[in-house]
Amino acid sequence: MSSAVSPLAPKNVPSMPAIPGVRLATAAAGIRYTGRTDVLLALFDPGTTAAGVFTRSKCPSAPVEWCRAQLKGAKPRALVVNSGNANAFTGKSGRAACKFTADIAAIAAGCKPQDVFLASTGVIGEPLDASAFDGVMESMVSSAQATPWLDAAKAIMTTDTFPKVATASTRIGKTTVTINGIAKGAGMIAPDMATMLAFVFTDAAITTAALQTLLRDGVENTFNAVTVDGDTSTSDTLMAFATGAASAHGAPRIARAADPRLKEFRAAFNAVLANLSEQVARDGEGARKLVEVLVEGAVSKSSARRIARSIANSPLVKTAFAGEDANWGRVVMAVGKAGEPADRDRLSIWFGGIRVAHKGARDPSYDEAAVSAVMARPEITLKVNLGLGRGADRILTCDLTKEYVAINGDYRS
Repeated sequence: MSSAVSPLAPKNVPSMPAIPGVRLATAAAGIRYTGRTDVLLALFDPGTTAAGVFTRSKCPSAPVEWCRAQLKGAKPRALVVNSGNANAFTGKSGRAACKFTADIAAIAAGCKPQDVFLASTGVIGEPLDASAFDGVMESMVSSAQATPWLDAAKAIMTTDTFPKVATASTRIGKTTVTINGIAKGAGMIAPDMATMLAFVFTDAAITTAALQTLLRDGVENTFNAVTVDGDTSTSDTLMAFATGAASAHGAPRIARAADPRLKEFRAAFNAVLANLSEQVARDGEGARKLVEVLVEGAVSKSSARRIARSIANSPLVKTAFAGEDANWGRVVMAVGKAGEPADRDRLSIWFGGIRVAHKGARDPSYDEAAVSAVMARPEITLKVNLGLGRGADRILTCDLTKEYVAINGDYRS
């Protein structure tokens, strides 16, 4: 965890209300760090439903495999998250650590091990000594409270420079419901069906199937549209928990994601996902620029997404932003290598609303001073129009600085 907060960090941290049916506690188990919390425990009332999307990496962590196995038929009662060790590429010992953690959490929380969900983040390939949890689990259960959301977000940080939280309130029928979310992530960020670690909680009454559909749909244009360095983690986990407590105040139980009564909730739910995912881009390791890549005029949305990702993941494009250099030649390169339909002589490129290239050449009205002023901004939009169709998409990323290399060069030191 860095001591210097990213200059792109949000200026204001929202006040996080309680979610009826959720209690939180944190502890310092000494997994890797000293002098800070590194374990989060969330406890859920009976009747809570859960949904999850996870990394598509072919080398997933043991906790990812555990959660996938527990989702079907689960009656969620607890979530245990640790930072400092990813429990990934740890073989039989990793699976044993998951079982041990779930067993002691279940005993402390008074539930079954299969009703405990797990997530880990940190170094890959080092065995996780789950016995460290044994000394803090009971105290966390007894001290769990409804409101320490910021503490929860801090406990799961690794190289993050600030805790990531978001909240929204909305209505289902005539009843107000609340949505809270926390996330962590700053490097190894190119989510594929999920994010690094993120957890969303609500008191809405939503069935498992409906919640799963909401989450699967919501992730596509939020967490899956963010990249820091193009590397998908072995541990990417995004889970949602719905306690159903709002039904005591008249909220209807929603069984289908297509239920029209869920319209406002869906928008608020997606807004929380979008907020958290943008914070991840803002906290990219060593980042000094938040870059929005817009691709328009593609043959399809999927084609635009692949081109936008090619631009956003290009080290040459990202270092140009770090150097405040509007080097559109690197953008042309990234468009051309994406493997998608493109025509050099129809291509137009804008930096911060200033067109710098048009129809295969530098824009006739190009003004170096004006573009340099745009590149000095902390937040910049790069737009590309392919001139081929109506397909459009958007990716959030950041620049690539010397600090990124330093952070990752020293990560295990």
